[in-house]
Amino acid sequence: MNEMPRSRVATEMPTKDKYIIRYLLDKWADQIPTRPYVVFEDGEFWSYYELWERTRRLASSLQGLGVKQGDHVVVWLPHGIEAMLLFFAVNYIGAVYVPINPAYKGGVLQHVLEVADAKYLVAHSELIPRLNDIKTRDFKTIVSVGKAATWIGTADMVDYQTATEGPGDVLPLKRPIEGWDKQAIIFTSGTTGVSKGVSISYLQTLSSNEPFHAYITSSDRYLATLPMFHVGGIGICSTMLYIGGSIAINKGFNTKTFWNTVHATQSTVVFMMGAMAQFVYKLPPTAQDADNSLHTMIVVPMIDNVGAFSTRFRLNIYTMYHQTEISTPILSGANPTKNLTCGRLRAGVEARLVDENDVEVAAGGIGELILRTDRPWAMTTGYAKNPEATVKLWRNGWLHTGDSFRRDEDGDFFFVDRLKDAIRRRGENISSMEVEKEVIAHKDILEVAAVAVPSEYSEDEVMVVVAPVPGRTIDPVQLTEFLRSRLAHFMVPRYIRVLPELPKTPTAKVQKNVLRDLGVTEDTWDREAEGIVIKQDRLG
Repeated sequence: MNEMPRSRVATEMPTKDKYIIRYLLDKWADQIPTRPYVVFEDGEFWSYYELWERTRRLASSLQGLGVKQGDHVVVWLPHGIEAMLLFFAVNYIGAVYVPINPAYKGGVLQHVLEVADAKYLVAHSELIPRLNDIKTRDFKTIVSVGKAATWIGTADMVDYQTATEGPGDVLPLKRPIEGWDKQAIIFTSGTTGVSKGVSISYLQTLSSNEPFHAYITSSDRYLATLPMFHVGGIGICSTMLYIGGSIAINKGFNTKTFWNTVHATQSTVVFMMGAMAQFVYKLPPTAQDADNSLHTMIVVPMIDNVGAFSTRFRLNIYTMYHQTEISTPILSGANPTKNLTCGRLRAGVEARLVDENDVEVAAGGIGELILRTDRPWAMTTGYAKNPEATVKLWRNGWLHTGDSFRRDEDGDFFFVDRLKDAIRRRGENISSMEVEKEVIAHKDILEVAAVAVPSEYSEDEVMVVVAPVPGRTIDPVQLTEFLRSRLAHFMVPRYIRVLPELPKTPTAKVQKNVLRDLGVTEDTWDREAEGIVIKQDRLG
């Protein structure tokens, strides 16, 4: 692997105008007023001064509605410029930005709104009627983005367009905003269970995104592929704001239009979930693949074909390890060659790999990754309205990631699995990620999830749910033969289910909990029922 980028994350407390939204926007509006901050696909852009001016207008309108410093403001919008502007405006007055997924409805919606504990809601008008179907706290004010909405509650309804036309006379703060103040509550993706609201400080957001300044500069343009209700969404906006760079924003990731967006916005940096990168790689090759403005792609988790991808699209690929609760403790150098690596620890982070009793595992062993940081407030203080989960997260004074890792003699960390995703079959522990890595290598498969399903012999059986590359079909028998030469006998899936596409969160994470709950369905192919037995080789 190439040498790690030098981390710029320091342990000392930075000055407020380097990372707190209000003071940072004030500084840039004065120092670089005409420089673009956000660029759109049609060529239009907002300068830093225009961003500052629009932020202040919306912020003053929020204050006029009664929003005070420290209040929670729920933002329920699709990916786009309104959600981004609200992030800045809410933070500008020292309130707490609480974005929620536009896909939420029913019991899940009720749960996150109870955790959000907010009197103010900004929502797309088409989503507001969903509030009629749930029991939830009474909002004082709802700001509707779009056409008029119908809601049977008692809250005042305000039009967003009117709210953005405020005078811009922002009321003074009751006290200065501090780095340890709560900046946002971001809900976990819910891939392993009920979503939890993660409390995030300004210092955590800074510590999460500072490491990327090792290979991103103020002249770069970062394409915002992740929504603003995801920690990566606010991270992309913050990363470039810290250094006076720019972002590009569109309606969200789309495989077919991805390169058109890159060209139209002249983006130089992009973050991709591993599934997104695979979708792009499996597009038909063209003579123009290397003719693009990107020089850096951050991919999580790391893809298998790093060298081929890097060469084809003429860019450097990096990876990292991150969660909503932490602050990018591990990241790689350019184009890492070690299979499944996440990189090495950045400066200012301590890490241990431990067993279920927090006892450190032997060198080279697999254990849960637990973390501490030198800089205070660089990781979450806990989960909103969930003290039990917070205590479990921070037991013994270390943050427990819930992920199993191994570390080699060079200090490289390798993700093994989510603890909840691990599969145990007939005494053997199986990494779902390692199974998925071999399945995705098949030319006909676009995406895959490996999950544990109950076995009649106790413990688990391995099941893979796959989706084909458009225009191709998947033959379970042929796929099984393909995997026999690539996986240990106990890892070859017994069950194969083919779907047009896998259920995913809006951040492209496969919802394994959904697939696990469905289990073996009527359309699932069973290798053993077909009489195909995979036996151990003579030498293992």
